[in-house]
Amino acid sequence: MFDRRLLQYFDWGLLGLAVVIGACGLLTLFSAVTAETPHPQKIIFYKQVIWFSGALVAMVTSFFINYKLFDRWGHIIYIGSILLLIWVLIFGKSAGGSRRWLMLGPLSLQPSELAKISVMIVLARYFSKDANTRGFTLRELFRPFILTLIPFILIGKQPDLGTAGLLLLIAGSITLFVKIERRSLISLMVSCAAGIPVVWFFLKEYQQRRILTFLDPDRDPLGAGYHIIQSKIAIGSGMISGKGFLNGTQNALSFLPEEHTDFIFSVLAEEWGFTGSVVVVLLFLMLIFWGLNIAQGCREPFGTIMAVGITSMFFWQVVINIGMTMGLMPVVGVPLPFISYGGSSVLTTAIGIGLLMNISMRRFMIE
Repeated sequence: MFDRRLLQYFDWGLLGLAVVIGACGLLTLFSAVTAETPHPQKIIFYKQVIWFSGALVAMVTSFFINYKLFDRWGHIIYIGSILLLIWVLIFGKSAGGSRRWLMLGPLSLQPSELAKISVMIVLARYFSKDANTRGFTLRELFRPFILTLIPFILIGKQPDLGTAGLLLLIAGSITLFVKIERRSLISLMVSCAAGIPVVWFFLKEYQQRRILTFLDPDRDPLGAGYHIIQSKIAIGSGMISGKGFLNGTQNALSFLPEEHTDFIFSVLAEEWGFTGSVVVVLLFLMLIFWGLNIAQGCREPFGTIMAVGITSMFFWQVVINIGMTMGLMPVVGVPLPFISYGGSSVLTTAIGIGLLMNISMRRFMIE
């Protein structure tokens, strides 16, 4: 029987916030793919509208199913996600030197995006069962480390360094939230610092070039540094109020690469200026604080940890994407939630919003 309290506690504010951000994303994407001359790519916008429709269904499904059931199904969801990652490595569509997509008729699905949700669920399941006041030791962290490492390696093999790194950041945020024993934390920090030079030698040449370009974009202004330089020009040329909708010249004259995906914030900043950029950033800050407030109000550990994981996913994607468009971070291909083009990203973001709403409106239920 339907519980009427679900309607009473329904989080209309979070839904409204997600709709506003999504509307900003569609407007910006429309400009990014139609202002370009002489070959506008309106089909990209239409595909995104289709994905938004599917995302709405996914959002509704994820907030109507009691989130506590995900606690029981956590390992099944995780195993299914791993199988999809293996499947895409064998049979996935290859483009631009990467094999990341499974074809679904005219649309494509990126399993690495959905893997972020599955890892959050399985880590929340593990940490909620064994939470303690003293913090987790290195031995106790071994299992969640392996649970994170498996999808990290599979995603890295595609290769997709951005999503793989984002997975580590989400897992790290969850782990710090649940608390690590002091000695274990120090050991982890020292190990990570010592491992950075080793990781460098495992990076592919283009990945090393991206990092070097981040440190000095002017070392190759017409090559690896071109993206960042043009992005900075676009953002700076927007000034205070911007050039107006569909009037961004960097985009229209095709100077700005990847304008509908990685650098869509540059399109937004050029057209709406500093004012519009601040409004969008404030909307994302509201979303992040809303998620943390839901985590704080949750009455049981699984929901709390999952809410923290979802919120950290939004936080890191916003920081990395906007950071790389401004030259503050390396270009690693992390989408801006609900703004960048990409069906799998929109789907994952919608599921995350749905789960936050799920946790929020069931906060009165104690089992």
